[in-house]
Amino acid sequence: MKYLKLLLLLFTLGSYSQYKDGISVVQFSAEFVKDNEISLKKFNDHNIHSFYLSKHSDHFTNENIIYIPTVMLFHDGEELLKIESGVTLKLPENTIARIEEAIDEILSNKF
Repeated sequence: MKYLKLLLLLFTLGSYSQYKDGISVVQFSAEFVKDNEISLKKFNDHNIHSFYLSKHSDHFTNENIIYIPTVMLFHDGEELLKIESGVTLKLPENTIARIEEAIDEILSNKF
């Protein structure tokens, strides 16, 4: 029984660390600006998350989220890039290109 509890604890910690490890692309948005979001499907090789104000309000307590939509890029839990819509409620047209460029830089630095 003792070993079972230890195994369960290690499995839980391992699963949690995978969430923080690697590259994550996170989009913070709201239902009323859904048309102004970007599709994160292009980044399926990495961790992708979309949080909506109406469903995930607890994720919006961060003072870093001022405008929606906002896209943030994380590497191993560290914020590397933040792209905000501003008062226009539209992300810049080069948002995907900027994310791809930052991911390419992360991947090239691994070698």
